[in-house]
Amino acid sequence: MFVKRDESGRIVAASLEIRGDVCEPVEEGAPELLAFGRGDSSEATLTASDLRLVRVLEDIVDLLIERDVIRFTDLPEQAQEKLMERRSLRASMRRGLDLLGAADDDGLI
Repeated sequence: MFVKRDESGRIVAASLEIRGDVCEPVEEGAPELLAFGRGDSSEATLTASDLRLVRVLEDIVDLLIERDVIRFTDLPEQAQEKLMERRSLRASMRRGLDLLGAADDDGLI
């Protein structure tokens, strides 16, 4: 595989053979080439990572509150509102995905 990169080093074009300025050799299984093939960009990868980190931070805040290291009311009002909104959204998602918890009075689904 051969690639062309932009000024920041990101792959912007790929080819099975050398074609003009698409001439830098890259191994076929290289992660950056696979990401380019999927249409992933560095920014999209960073955004996905940020979203996963948000969940981690929410869990850390919950743990600190649970262990009485901080109080929920110690947080700025805007942070409290955002955390409550996220908690509500996550709780509604869990209810919506609770397929095994949908038992009738006999305990059968």
